[in-house]
Amino acid sequence: MSGINPTQQQTRNPPPDQPVPEQAPPGQAAARPTAGSETAEQALARAQIAAQAKRLNEAAGICTDILAASPDHPAALALQGIIVATAGDPDKGIALLRRAIQLRPGNATWYAHLSSLCRSTYRMDEALAAGQESIRLDANNPEHLVNLSLIFVDVDDRERAMACLLRALGLKHDHADGHLAMAQNLLATGDFDPGWMEYEWRNLTEAGKATMPAMTSAPWNGMRIPTGRLLLVGDQGYGDTIQFARYIPMAAERCQELIVGCSSEMGPLLANIPGVSRYCHRWTDVPGHAAHCRLSSLPYLFRTQMDTIPSKIPYLKADPVRIAHWRERLDATLPAGVKRIGLAWTGRPTHPNDRRRSIPLSQLLPLADAGPVAFVSLQKPMPARDLETIQRFPNMTDLADDLTDFGETAALMENLDLIITVDTSMGHLAGALGRPAWILIPKAADWRWLLNRDDSPWYPSVRLFRQPKPGEWNEPLSRMRSALKAELTRAPAESVSAS
Repeated sequence: MSGINPTQQQTRNPPPDQPVPEQAPPGQAAARPTAGSETAEQALARAQIAAQAKRLNEAAGICTDILAASPDHPAALALQGIIVATAGDPDKGIALLRRAIQLRPGNATWYAHLSSLCRSTYRMDEALAAGQESIRLDANNPEHLVNLSLIFVDVDDRERAMACLLRALGLKHDHADGHLAMAQNLLATGDFDPGWMEYEWRNLTEAGKATMPAMTSAPWNGMRIPTGRLLLVGDQGYGDTIQFARYIPMAAERCQELIVGCSSEMGPLLANIPGVSRYCHRWTDVPGHAAHCRLSSLPYLFRTQMDTIPSKIPYLKADPVRIAHWRERLDATLPAGVKRIGLAWTGRPTHPNDRRRSIPLSQLLPLADAGPVAFVSLQKPMPARDLETIQRFPNMTDLADDLTDFGETAALMENLDLIITVDTSMGHLAGALGRPAWILIPKAADWRWLLNRDDSPWYPSVRLFRQPKPGEWNEPLSRMRSALKAELTRAPAESVSAS
């Protein structure tokens, strides 16, 4: 039975032909060439087919055998580099790709892959150079142009990013990833009318098409359905679901009954929204309905402008019984008379931008010196790299294992004075609850945080701490420590502000 789980979404705007890691089926050995049975080129063709089918263990094994016999086989080096990087070692992947390019210059696709890997490791000058070389070698490749646009966004050159995207879409009008990248640029600059229109193209990306099965109901266009049932589907990650849940009451006013399709972790919280009849976390449990709509399409259908963002905060509410439970537990666990601060420092590892947004817990240690506070870990799951650090983090209480769903987390947040987080669902949840939250965001932030501002029209209780350049967390953390120190000098009865 397939569940409704938006966290399974894969990378948007992937580098050209990048395979996605997948383990070989249990008990099935990876096929490898037998010495003398085929040429290296025949073996490489098998490896490429395996990689495209996401059988990375098999593809890597074939490449290993090719390179054992021919250590300087350029194409095998390049493919092995892509596989190694996809499996989590971008530095080794970069080295292998550079070796391949050195042996056989002139392959535009290899340069495009190299640019993506350099971008992911904050080597922006190298990323830009490799991306531009891929275009010099293959000027009419829309994939490479979209890839280069992402690098221009990272280095704050949105004008050139948009030029790349316009050129890519001129070459291929239905390039879904190109349209999505265009949408993200438009929305980030507050150009909402064309931005929401372009944002609908996300449904035609490979990731977008995988979020929903074939539907037999009509796609909803915002019309009134006075005698019918409407299904709203949480089609993206947890943060997106929380952000766009504010539109659910508006949609409910236009139908007889509204049901929500979402993950089991999100369901109990969304079920409390006015107008929701029930939620389903399995497609097989979804009843008949007249029309369906992705949650992420609601801003487009309701023609959202900057000044018409639904502003009723809070629009999510925790169960009062659970709030009382957590109040009693925290009172019994934490010292009295100090600020209670929730911490989340790492997002979902499979998220395409996780490397840029997540921070090792050790980098947050200076916050503990700002004054008397009690930290509560909201981090789930706990990264292995942080298991030792959390044991020595001053005044830290780890309660994450008891946060079984977002409703439970919301109840805990209602008992905290401040939530400090990277750009994950924890920031969205705090903002939707109206709780004070400070969010650390990367230089090339997600479109929803707009540009050059430390507040958010989506969440008035949120304060943003932006990187000055990609990969640089020390400066915003230093500002955050100073801000926290200033807050702690205020009267204990005063709440933490978002200003």
